[in-house]
Amino acid sequence: MNVRRFDPKDAEEVSALIATTLRTTNIKDYSPDYIEKIVAASRPQDLLERARWTHFYVVCDEGRLVGCGAIGPYWGKEDESSFFTIFVLPAYQGKGIGVEIIRTLERDAYFLRAKRVEIPASITATPFYRKLGYDYKNGVTEPDAEGLLRLEKYR
Repeated sequence: MNVRRFDPKDAEEVSALIATTLRTTNIKDYSPDYIEKIVAASRPQDLLERARWTHFYVVCDEGRLVGCGAIGPYWGKEDESSFFTIFVLPAYQGKGIGVEIIRTLERDAYFLRAKRVEIPASITATPFYRKLGYDYKNGVTEPDAEGLLRLEKYR
């Protein structure tokens, strides 16, 4: 496995990776309509825009993109950051790729400068992030209006 920075040529494949993961893994916790709304917001052009203001990474296995994740400023703040777009293809889940993505993001300059890092986490991914030391923001354990749980870690 190789972790590297996102390249604009990756946008189509990352978009497909996200759609596959949502439709296969996240469908257990969300309605098909919700899933398709997130898929529609993860088009290649959306990912290219996200890559302009975040540090976006991909994980490759023998030339195939199998995971991705990004970190960027939390609402433009210098001392807070947020994780975004963390996905691992279903066939590769449970093999340490998600952990490697998080560890990569935790070595990034946006993480190192932050006193607090937030993750807008899916219901599906929340147990994974909690195992890595992220906890519920303000103790809220139910999804918000966006269907996400806000997790955070203080450094």
